[in-house]
Amino acid sequence: MVDFIILSMILATTPGVSAQPIRRATPDDAAAMAPLFVAAMESFACAFVGSEDPMDALPVFQRFASLPDNQYSYENTLVYHDDQGIAGIVTGYDGGKLESLRAPFFTYLAKEYGFEPSSFGNETAAGEFYIDTVSVASHRRGAGIGKALILAACAVAQQGGHTRAGLLVDAENPVAKRLYASLGFEVMGRKWFAGGEYEHRVRVL
Repeated sequence: MVDFIILSMILATTPGVSAQPIRRATPDDAAAMAPLFVAAMESFACAFVGSEDPMDALPVFQRFASLPDNQYSYENTLVYHDDQGIAGIVTGYDGGKLESLRAPFFTYLAKEYGFEPSSFGNETAAGEFYIDTVSVASHRRGAGIGKALILAACAVAQQGGHTRAGLLVDAENPVAKRLYASLGFEVMGRKWFAGGEYEHRVRVL
C-alpha cells in the first residue's frame, strides 16, 4: 500500500492530477464512500442484497469500506476530497488478489442476504492492476474528477510495480468508452460478467 506522503509525491508529478485534491481513503470516509459505490453499481447492488432498491445495499458498502482486506476497502480506494466534501472515488487492486479480497464480501452477503456468489464470475486476473469502481457524485460530474481519479489510480499502480491497468466497461455505454479511450485504455476483448457484456480495456503503464 502506498502511504499518504508517497501518494502526494506521485500525484504531484502526474500530468492532469497535480492540482487535484486526491488522497488515500480512511475508515472515517466510509459513510461518504458508500453512496458512491451504490451509484456506480446499481444493478449489482440490488443483486447483492436481493432488493429492487440499490440503496438497501448502502449499509453493506459502508461496512466494507471501513474494513481492511476486502474488495471495497478504504485500503484500495482513493478519494477526491475538497471543501465540498468527498466528490468521487476510485477503487483498484492487484487482479491476482481478487479471490481473497472479495471472499469476505461475498461470504457476508451469502450469510446475511442469501446471495449466491456463483452468479458472478471473475472480472479480472493476475497480470493487471484492476480498476474496480470509479464513481463521481452526480452534482459534481463534468468537471474532470473521474478522469483525475483514474489517472491517480494508474500512477499508484505504476509506482507499485504494475505494468498494466485494466477495467471492464459496459459495451453499451458510449460515454464511458470514449472516456477510457481518451485515457489510453485499449480494447483487449469482450467479457460476459454477471449477465452483461463488457469490454475489457487495458492501459499500458
